[in-house]
Amino acid sequence: MRLGSVAEAAALDFDTIIDVRSPAEHALDHLPGAINLPALSDAERARVGTIYKQVSPFDARKIGAALVAKNVAAHLEGPLADKTGGWRPLVYCWRGGQRSGSFATILRAVGWRTELLEGGYKSWRRLVLETLGQPIRAPVVVLDGNTGSAKTAVLQAAAAQGAQVIDLEGLANHRGSIFGARPGGQPAQTGFEGKLAVALAQLDPARPVLIEAESAKVGQIQLPKSLWAALRRAPRLRLVAPLPARAAYLARAYADIVADPLRLTRLIDQLRPYHAAEVIHLWHGLAAAQAFEALAAELMRRHYDPRYDKHRARQDHRVIEIATDSLAPEALTALAADVIAAAGRLAG
Repeated sequence: MRLGSVAEAAALDFDTIIDVRSPAEHALDHLPGAINLPALSDAERARVGTIYKQVSPFDARKIGAALVAKNVAAHLEGPLADKTGGWRPLVYCWRGGQRSGSFATILRAVGWRTELLEGGYKSWRRLVLETLGQPIRAPVVVLDGNTGSAKTAVLQAAAAQGAQVIDLEGLANHRGSIFGARPGGQPAQTGFEGKLAVALAQLDPARPVLIEAESAKVGQIQLPKSLWAALRRAPRLRLVAPLPARAAYLARAYADIVADPLRLTRLIDQLRPYHAAEVIHLWHGLAAAQAFEALAAELMRRHYDPRYDKHRARQDHRVIEIATDSLAPEALTALAADVIAAAGRLAG
């Protein structure tokens, strides 16, 4: 079969989508919902490639065929052992060639209605890049606000209330600052782009889409140029909350960091190029005393707020401010409802 669009790939009607590439290839990116049943392991793929270049293509194909047969046999006796006669899989590899073809031949010999993805993963990647290069299909409204104004939490609460949302920090698995790393690390750039393309392809053009204000990079992930341009042009909703409320929110939201004193110390040290030694010493002292709300307030007052204000002074956006005195969990539902209503006005 041939893929016609990213949206089509996200809605494929197969019982199982099988990525037979090596685990390392699969980890970088794969079709939505695909599982990895490798025809060759990472080491086996490297071995076959070396034989292909240094010995001969014939020898590489012979050894590769033996390895694929062995690995498919293990999959048949393992994860595929419970599949019934009506099971219908889609199989793909890098280009839709030898690995997936060999795998599919064996599955078909069993009697399963197995289809191959024409062009393999490369066809999916081409569609992803095409989607990312196109204008955003829905009116974009950016959710802005200084550090600690609970933008991500409000965005998630808005999504729970039915708003159309793209959570870039969720897709990038990063909170977007020096302190932003999350457990598990960031996906590969290609993996991020695949998930983002699906989110963009599924947008309803008749409704606004809320996206959190970001720089051109979220951690180490680079935003596509078309999306970054759309964010820079879009009207903005700006959350405004007092410093104590933002500090309390940050102390809760970054509980994983404050629970790790050594990690917190190292992160504060990364700010040394921007601040005097006595300021860094003060921050270390607050961290050592576990005065995390005071530390958050200090970081925002001296580091983050001035940078936001400087950046904002260069912008020329249509802005609606939404003020709140509380960013406590129980206040976020009502705040998200205000954001949804205001986004409708901005996009109208």
